[in-house]
Amino acid sequence: MSDSHDNLIAINRAISLFNQVDCSLVIHAGDIIAPFAARELRKLKCPVKAVFGNCDGEKEGLVKVFKDLGEIKPAPLALTHDNRRLIVSHYPLEDPPEEAEVMVFGHTHRAQVSQEGNCLVINPGETGGWVRGVSTVVLLDADELTAEIIIL
Repeated sequence: MSDSHDNLIAINRAISLFNQVDCSLVIHAGDIIAPFAARELRKLKCPVKAVFGNCDGEKEGLVKVFKDLGEIKPAPLALTHDNRRLIVSHYPLEDPPEEAEVMVFGHTHRAQVSQEGNCLVINPGETGGWVRGVSTVVLLDADELTAEIIIL
């Protein structure tokens, strides 16, 4: 998910979906905005890894909330999950590290799934739905290395 921009209704729709499909990790590619919105993520049944976006002003507050959730850091965030190497950024990376199998980014508010060389590139779009009028997330199947855009 990305660019939730304090839309609690959309955030809770995403949480319901993620819990329903038994996600093992939720990635947020930035622009949660406020700690009160991040607190909603406590309803998830899995950890959250996130990066700060350009609109995340209350970074200290977000870090405090994330102590119970997982982690939030400045981008880029490199991680391994389900034996897959991922890189997460708020802005698209022109040259993702060669070892990255999946790159997740946000900021553009445009949902996209594409293959660039050996890297699956994912932009979950905008969970908040404020800019384009459609709230989206992406579900990644790490085993098959496929991803699906979901309209909430």
